Amino acid sequence: MALGTFAIGTGEFAIMGMLPEMASSLDVSVPVAGHIISAYALGVVVGAPLIAVAGARLPRRTLLMVLMAVFVVGNVLAILSPGYRTLEGMRFLTGLPHGAFFGVAALVAASLVDRAHRGRAVGRVMAGLTVSSVLGAPFATWGGEFLGWRLTYALIGVLGVASLLLIVRNIPADPPHPGASPLRELGALRRSQVWFTLATGAVGFGGMFCVYTYLSDVLINVSGYPAYTVPLVQALWGVGMVAGNLIGARLVDVNLNMTVILAFVWSMVTLCLFYLTASSPWVVTPVILLLGGIIALVPALQTRLMDVAADAQTLAASLNHSAFNVANALGAWLGGVVIAAGQGEQAVGWAGAMLSAGGLVIFLAALAAQTLRRRAAAAGA
Repeated sequence: MALGTFAIGTGEFAIMGMLPEMASSLDVSVPVAGHIISAYALGVVVGAPLIAVAGARLPRRTLLMVLMAVFVVGNVLAILSPGYRTLEGMRFLTGLPHGAFFGVAALVAASLVDRAHRGRAVGRVMAGLTVSSVLGAPFATWGGEFLGWRLTYALIGVLGVASLLLIVRNIPADPPHPGASPLRELGALRRSQVWFTLATGAVGFGGMFCVYTYLSDVLINVSGYPAYTVPLVQALWGVGMVAGNLIGARLVDVNLNMTVILAFVWSMVTLCLFYLTASSPWVVTPVILLLGGIIALVPALQTRLMDVAADAQTLAASLNHSAFNVANALGAWLGGVVIAAGQGEQAVGWAGAMLSAGGLVIFLAALAAQTLRRRAAAAGA
């Protein structure tokens, strides 16, 4: 399953580095080619709830196999696309299984271990995504330059096939869950704590994307890094993400709610430090490594959704990655606003800290609402 998240993560991130080459081969401008990225993100947001509801009656192992098969087919059709419009549609198709695969894989991983080790199991599945930012995306960018984007995505498709075969070989068969139905999955949307948790990620995780979207510009124009060193610094952020995911997953098994709170505090502090140190290349470099710790929110919020979704976990777990894509859009938008307002490119640091603070406020409100509900239930009893 981690190989599957690695393949999906590489396919998502790689296009950003290959965009100029893709635009040239398709005979469109780079901004127009950027719509291909938006098409994929839209596929993630739309596909997560639709697939989770439509596949409610399927055994989770079978659903994982179908999702990875759709990912492979999407990549094959993308590399065969004759033009920009066709490729845009195929990237939308490839994005459809993204959120559902991550959500279902997390549920399967948690079901294979004791409850006390759920966080670590989820973290190991999500490790594929973080490793893709360190190894997958940089190598795919290099491959796009020397091999072409079509062959690079063919190799990503091969990774998808390998993941599918490993799922078939290693994940034990499971029967359909008793009473599972589309209506029961939709029942997750009636639970306020599910919405609180999704809103926590959609707003709070936007702080990371607020900086990550404009990191290259800040490093070159503010920190004074040569352009050729930027991928190395980005890889450093990826190393921080790998460490943050593994540490955060362990902390989840100790105290889930405190892990979320600490991750947000860490996020606010490091994002403010980024703003303060951006003008010094030697000082900002270790700060960028620390910024990767924000990713601890991924296993924490994924595990919390398992707790608050009750018997509608597939939809809730899948929507978690739709929320992260909303955070991506929100962070990129806010970063663009503060730069356009003349605050300086490094201002994305404090703008991101504001989004993280917003996520923390939403999460604390969720805990307060949960406590009040329990007290009301106890008083009624």
